[in-house]
Amino acid sequence: MLLKNALWLNLGLLTFVGACSQTHSPNAQTSQINANTPEVASGWQHKDGWRTEKSAVAAANPMATEAGLQILKQGGNALDAAIAVQMVLGLVEPQSSGIGGGAFLLYDDQGQITAYDGRETAPAGAKEDVFIGADGKPMSFDDAVVGGRSVATPAVVSMLYAAHQKHGKLAWADLLQPAIRLADNGFPVSARLNKLLRSEKFLAANDADAKAYFYQANGEAVPVGHMLKNPEYAAILRLIAAQGPKGLNQGEVAQTIVNKVHSHPNKGSLSLNDLRQYKPRERAPLCFDYTARAQNYEICGMPPPSSGSLTIAQILGILAHTDAERFGLNNGALNPDWLYRYGEASRLAFADRNQYIGDPDFVQAPAGSWMSLLDGDYLRQRASLIDLSAQPKSMNTAKAGQPKALQAAYANMPNQKEYGTSHISIVDKYGNALAMTTTIESQFGSKLMVNRGKGLAGGFLLNNEMTDFSFSPRDEAGKPVANRVEPNKRPRSSMSPTLVYEKLPNGKRGKLLMSLGSPGGANIIHYTAKTLYGTLNWGLNTQQAINLPNFGSNNGAMQLEQGLLGDAYANALKQTGQEVKTLEMTSGLQGIQRTDSGWFGGADPRREGIVLGE
Repeated sequence: MLLKNALWLNLGLLTFVGACSQTHSPNAQTSQINANTPEVASGWQHKDGWRTEKSAVAAANPMATEAGLQILKQGGNALDAAIAVQMVLGLVEPQSSGIGGGAFLLYDDQGQITAYDGRETAPAGAKEDVFIGADGKPMSFDDAVVGGRSVATPAVVSMLYAAHQKHGKLAWADLLQPAIRLADNGFPVSARLNKLLRSEKFLAANDADAKAYFYQANGEAVPVGHMLKNPEYAAILRLIAAQGPKGLNQGEVAQTIVNKVHSHPNKGSLSLNDLRQYKPRERAPLCFDYTARAQNYEICGMPPPSSGSLTIAQILGILAHTDAERFGLNNGALNPDWLYRYGEASRLAFADRNQYIGDPDFVQAPAGSWMSLLDGDYLRQRASLIDLSAQPKSMNTAKAGQPKALQAAYANMPNQKEYGTSHISIVDKYGNALAMTTTIESQFGSKLMVNRGKGLAGGFLLNNEMTDFSFSPRDEAGKPVANRVEPNKRPRSSMSPTLVYEKLPNGKRGKLLMSLGSPGGANIIHYTAKTLYGTLNWGLNTQQAINLPNFGSNNGAMQLEQGLLGDAYANALKQTGQEVKTLEMTSGLQGIQRTDSGWFGGADPRREGIVLGE
């Protein structure tokens, strides 16, 4: 066992739950984004979690959480509150999400679950080789992301409006008022936004509107506490309040978006027609059964084009066919033997993810069903590939499996960077709940700010979701990658909004137990899986599970969170022959969990979110 071959650090929960009451960072010297980290770290702020009785709102910024609570107090439901939260996040946390991006929404309307796909789409004029440079090789991420080339059709407003038409309780226009007031009157710049602006190397150099809004005359980022007003954003929100999505997708705002995309030297192909014709999708949620500590659960998430729920289900399912349950927490600390098993399971799951998952309107599911990847016999066969001997050897890089003897029709997608996002979880007093993950992809998206040129400062940022497609459309033999660029296609995502239910003895779905999710690029999958395992398998509350160190393999090196998993863990895992990297893993988990007296909410200490409720 690895524990016998390495110095065991009895960290306990003290290290990563309650070690400090002030803000700090495991690696405060890092100023640029790590290849696997969507946004730079901005500190650690100890949080104990929050208890509420009837309702709860968990969001990534206190002002956004407060806006959601205002709507609940006015009689709104969970969806109404989420719309208010999103519009405020686009103002106070513009680096992560906004009306220039997209989202996945899992909505429980008193037991009826709908998965709303508000993923951006590739322009109709997009070519599969859009990210192949003049030398015939894939572009660098920086060359691809900065400018109009990376912009896909914005989608979150259209998706939220469609969901509101079906589920909303308060008037649409009323839900935008908290963000409009903040944009008009100003909001205090947070330490996180200030740090990300200071670390950002492209925004000011790339866009004059963004430079004028986010930076002072001396070139310094707007300081912490500065009351930042965004009258242009307020004006655009008033258009959306009055006209719905047409206020964004048609008229002068739409024309400004297209002009911005086409006028940049690294221009894209987004058109007015792309904006006008965008349609969100309603999909059936992807749900799977899970058993932990003799309790049965049903876990529901987004189907493709999200890879999140499928990959999480595979990781948990493969672990269930190993002896991972033998290795629990040791005084609150992770066990290297369990980490080894998790890393191997995640390699196997990510191999399948990279081979098979893409937009279901373009990509055929293996064996005709995505659930073939979760078949019990298939997961048992995949788990058998993990070396569980006394001195195990890592597989390092796994190969995709063949569910039901399927011959792969697609090429393996090479690993590439994935970024961004923010997460919202809400439960209301009416019995509704949601989990919504929202994004503009990279930190500050494509670095393009939309401003209509009417003399008002600010505006909103455009996404860079095109870079979530595979830069390499085909392998050397010409076989296509499932997640290649195609016109009107949705890029594969890792966003994993998740709802957890009890599973009744009669096999039916019981009451909601938890809503959760996270930002974090491809590592969203690991952050969400960690929180699920911590709560369901180890009996932690959501805050304790969120506080656990981050880790995981995307079918390459095993990643360990810097400052929270030290040399003893790295050395133990290296003894299995695998590469180990220690790095910032800046998750932004939000979670709400049912208790006997109401709800308990947790928010990631790595970011500035809080939970509020009635």
